[in-house]
Amino acid sequence: MVERQPGASRSRASKPDAAETESHSGMRTGGAGKSGFEKKTIALVYDFDGTLSPRPMQEYAFLPQIGIDAADFWRESNRIAREQEADPLITYMHLLYKKAKDKGIRIDRDDLVAQGRQVELFAGVVEWFDAIGEYVKLRSESHGVAIRHYMISSGLTEIIEGTPIYDRFHNVFASEYWFEAYDLPYPKRVITDTGKTQYLFRINKGVEDLGRNINQHMPEAERPVPFSNMIYFGDGDTDVPSMAVMRKNGGHAIAVYPPGKSKHKCVDLFKAGRIDFFAPADYRRGSDLFKRTCLLLDRILADIRVQEETWRVAKSLK
Repeated sequence: MVERQPGASRSRASKPDAAETESHSGMRTGGAGKSGFEKKTIALVYDFDGTLSPRPMQEYAFLPQIGIDAADFWRESNRIAREQEADPLITYMHLLYKKAKDKGIRIDRDDLVAQGRQVELFAGVVEWFDAIGEYVKLRSESHGVAIRHYMISSGLTEIIEGTPIYDRFHNVFASEYWFEAYDLPYPKRVITDTGKTQYLFRINKGVEDLGRNINQHMPEAERPVPFSNMIYFGDGDTDVPSMAVMRKNGGHAIAVYPPGKSKHKCVDLFKAGRIDFFAPADYRRGSDLFKRTCLLLDRILADIRVQEETWRVAKSLK
């Protein structure tokens, strides 16, 4: 995620229950059923800005539409947040619409969704989901293994909905405006960098309805998506809390950087043990990112097979 850009999150309430749906690769996206070993769901979790897209999503249409230079906007937003000791995410969401209002431009939800069509994605992102699904289907030796994709972003839900990949995610947690609250849209949900980790635990516990509390204790054995079955994709310092939670709990993390640009942040993350791998943000089949992701998927699939066989042996002894 780009450091200057803030955010929040939102569940895709309209998304069908994954236990009854199929992924684009034709795989069932549920567990093995009540009578069998059920911890077979693999979750790939992505940041958006800087990870799937080269720049903050607002820079493609929103800021140009209101005639604001991107660097000037983020500089002003960060200055206001420091001076007012305000949350930088709320500050940026308020300033974005204040600038639009000052220019006499009214932008509603439909406008933001339309802006999503102008967001640029890294090479191979659109095809990535099918390619990963096909790989898991080919390599899986256990019936019922599922692959789910999640997004946890500090960008805007409304813009993300307009991108061609929105429907490829089982759930999207991102910033969102409350358009009917006031004449000036008001932030409805905001997530700090550390707050993003809440959504990793929601995936882990299977509590993706944001109206439900996740603070109640849930034994590890009852959590449907173990951290060991999860991979987090991010690009910078703002992803460190999520990467740390993922790795600490037995999960995996990969950092990406723009092809041809500096990779020093990724190198620092690798040396600090925050990530398993790093690679250029090239999502095409055969790229370093694709191959390294597949290596982690092979490990996850092997662990699932071992755990399932252990479960079968234990069951046979009863």
